[in-house]
Amino acid sequence: MELRQLEYFVAVAEERNFTRAAERVRISQSGVSAQIRQLERELGAELFDRSSRTVTLTVAGKAALRHARAVLAAAEAVGQAVGEVTGLVRGRIGVGMVIGCTLTPLFDALSAFHRAHPGVEIALLEDTSDRLLEQVRTGALDLALVGTATAAPDGLEALTIVSERLVAAAPPGHPLMARERITLRDLAGSPLVCMPPGTGLRTVFDLACAAQGLTPAVTLQASAADAVADLAARGLGVAVLSASMAAGHRDRLTARTIEDAETPALLALVWKDTHNPALRELLGHARRAFTEPPRRPRSAR
Repeated sequence: MELRQLEYFVAVAEERNFTRAAERVRISQSGVSAQIRQLERELGAELFDRSSRTVTLTVAGKAALRHARAVLAAAEAVGQAVGEVTGLVRGRIGVGMVIGCTLTPLFDALSAFHRAHPGVEIALLEDTSDRLLEQVRTGALDLALVGTATAAPDGLEALTIVSERLVAAAPPGHPLMARERITLRDLAGSPLVCMPPGTGLRTVFDLACAAQGLTPAVTLQASAADAVADLAARGLGVAVLSASMAAGHRDRLTARTIEDAETPALLALVWKDTHNPALRELLGHARRAFTEPPRRPRSAR
């Protein structure tokens, strides 16, 4: 039994898909499958039920998962302990980033961290905010930049980067843009362009609508703010964005704050703990990067 086999086993168990697990550990799908089969032969039991499109753990797999995670954590702790004693940070750090993000201070932090600790492998993953939050909670990721409706997501530490109100945006000639105030009820009668479920901005919008018993007509969805704005600019609906997202398209769109959507959309760095010295170091670089004069993001959140 090898550590890499346990790593592949945990990756498949968490991703519930051999293809995604292979992308995560950065080897071929056939390589992951072969190593899992070898591990199953050594253990004398099948670890996964492969009869459906979604891979699920067998009873034996469920029993093995906790111990596999513990073995991998112990192996990583050995390297970390030696690294801390010698003053070196080594290993691997998993970073998540919400799809469509172009927030350059995060890239600055990753670059500075890499220069300071070239021995640490950085793995960067894009996904929706909901999936990233779950992966941080399970330990699949160490740190993630996510959109969220709350300053402190359950069970996680967080550093808020951006906090902004929701706006409605449409071409200048749109009837709604002639009003001084726009409410959620005003938007209920118009086709809307918004980000998909699983993004922080959409969560804020849906919660605000639900609080008033409204069901918005979101007819078009896109993960990137630029795409949402482009669709609205072409008259396909009223865009729901954050203030900075809309500001980047003021030449084509007029934006109005949604008066009764008072909860802001947040963009935040989230992590579970700082036992990993590499994570502590990266957080230090991130805090410094984000304390510089802000660069307005046009990111999917």
